[in-house]
Amino acid sequence: MNTNRRQFIGGAGALAASTFPMPALAQAKPKVVVVGGGPGGATVAKYVAKDGGVDVTLVEPAKQFTTCFHSNLYLGGFRKWNEITHSYDKMTKAYGIKHNRQRASAVDRDKKLVKFASGSTVAYDRLVLAPGIDIKFDSVPGYSEEVSKKLPHAWQAGPQTELLRRQLLALSDGATIVMVAPPNPYRCPPGPYERVSMMAHVLKAKGHKKSRIIIIDPKENFSKQALFMEGWQKHYPGMIEWQDGKMHGGVKGVDAKTMTVKTDLADHKANLINVIPAQMAGKIARDAGLANQTGFCPINPENMRSMTDANIYIVGDACIPGDMPKSGFSANSQAKVAAMMIRGELANGRTFPARYTNTCWSLIETDDTVKVGGTYAAKDGKIAATETFISKTNESAELRKQTQQENMGWYQGIIADIFT
Repeated sequence: MNTNRRQFIGGAGALAASTFPMPALAQAKPKVVVVGGGPGGATVAKYVAKDGGVDVTLVEPAKQFTTCFHSNLYLGGFRKWNEITHSYDKMTKAYGIKHNRQRASAVDRDKKLVKFASGSTVAYDRLVLAPGIDIKFDSVPGYSEEVSKKLPHAWQAGPQTELLRRQLLALSDGATIVMVAPPNPYRCPPGPYERVSMMAHVLKAKGHKKSRIIIIDPKENFSKQALFMEGWQKHYPGMIEWQDGKMHGGVKGVDAKTMTVKTDLADHKANLINVIPAQMAGKIARDAGLANQTGFCPINPENMRSMTDANIYIVGDACIPGDMPKSGFSANSQAKVAAMMIRGELANGRTFPARYTNTCWSLIETDDTVKVGGTYAAKDGKIAATETFISKTNESAELRKQTQQENMGWYQGIIADIFT
């Protein structure tokens, strides 16, 4: 992205500066505030700040970020916790980004302020919201935030992910795992099924012969279904059972005390229950009136600007991304478009038509990885796929191994792109 370093001064401000001796105003940098430090928010902050001329504040209470992408590999023992956890320090220091470690509580769109529980505020010329998802706990009868402390969702990487791994490692042979999969749309479409693969890998590696995993899915099909089914049959024959809504008739409730998942078809007693409920945009975006009836936020596909407020951009899982999946790769790609457009507005940066890319890799078993992805552009009012690709069934072991190497290389590259 080629940008110049001329500072942006609005027309009225320029007139005032030429008429009156107001050097402080003339030199003031435009202010960009980014709420959320995931792959979307942190990328925007870096790419707006790195060419100078704009004052950037990253509002993120955490000192470091654990990626949801590759958290399944942590679950399966292919990644260590420190390998998926990354500090903001290098990025913020390198590009002069202010890291405000408070949790944003509200947005005053009229006054263009982000508010905090402490009573303090930070002003913006442009606001970027990247709050990720919130969990709709009540979308699964019997589930709640309190219940999740025993039946983890682990769909926001952190303590829940570590809890799920501890529970998985504690299982004895003959155990039953029940996963309640989420309805569309949700973060990382292949994610639940890669997670099942990683659970099966751990059980198999521990020598389990009688344990099984049951997936209770509200959907009639899922991402990479043929590839996962092929991989499960090859690596974990008889261990994994997938039930769609027509088969089980719907989840009637989960009971943490009796460790039971109830459906129309049967009541499943389990030793481990992983509930992944429906999802929605993070609370701050919803409270600001930026989400529609879906719970997610409509955006202009040409620039990632909110369809509700021209001063706000929304990137990552909180937005409605058209044909793009909700993924870390997608968030990073959307963030670069948003950053380019913001610099075009505030710092006379060059802009180009929005182009987006995404790839999602899924590890099924050691060196057996599949992928899906595409390129995207603004068309007919949405982010539309211009080209797509997916791994094929019956691929060679060498190709699948290469795909896993590509997966690991991509992770290293995107982490460097975001956090350094």
